[in-house]
Amino acid sequence: MNFELTASMMCADYGNLEREVKNLAEGGIDSFHIDIMDGRYVPNFAMSLNDMRYIASVSPKPLDVHLMIEHPNNRIDLFLNNLRQGDTVYIHPEAEYHPSTTLQSIINAGMVPGIAINPGTSVETVMEMLRIVKKVLVMSVNPGNAGQMFLPYVGKKITKLLSMRKIWTLSSTGTGPAARIRFLNSRRRESKDSCLERRCYSGKRGRMGRRCRRSGNCSFDNLVRSRNGRRYLPGF
Repeated sequence: MNFELTASMMCADYGNLEREVKNLAEGGIDSFHIDIMDGRYVPNFAMSLNDMRYIASVSPKPLDVHLMIEHPNNRIDLFLNNLRQGDTVYIHPEAEYHPSTTLQSIINAGMVPGIAINPGTSVETVMEMLRIVKKVLVMSVNPGNAGQMFLPYVGKKITKLLSMRKIWTLSSTGTGPAARIRFLNSRRRESKDSCLERRCYSGKRGRMGRRCRRSGNCSFDNLVRSRNGRRYLPGF
């Protein structure tokens, strides 16, 4: 089973950010998830461009940037100019009049294009964009806040995407749709220090709960133990 671990830096200790980044990198995470919120597309503010730039300067690990902002095409160059080739940028299709234009800018800059699908967004409404993105971030809660209740109907959406990916991959040369389908659950455990999110990949079973399972939060110590003990998230 193939999967990656990406640390959600919205949950980091900003009084010791450099230490947090280095500890997570040494613990074996694959990337850093950066949640950018503008207070308009979502009713909250989170990380900033400066936070993203600083984390990139401390570690060579890839960044996984989730833009929860209105009209990302108006500001996309600010982010692309401070990212490295191979970093991932997700946009919300609902936040943009012409999302394919923004995705093309991400592709032209050498970044990995992705879309984030809200719980209320159907797969059918983003069908065409699935042909040009490399990653899909499936939201199991509404964007803007951690600690929300998991929305169970999202599981069917993941199953549908996985089945579509299998069909399209067989009929394509590998350039289209979403090479990776990721499931984001922002459920929070207050006793833990760092959030970790688990990517979901399609497998022969392609069923949520077997190949795709919910993500949660755990501390750096738990990450190290799980890496060595082959259990990558507590509770699974």
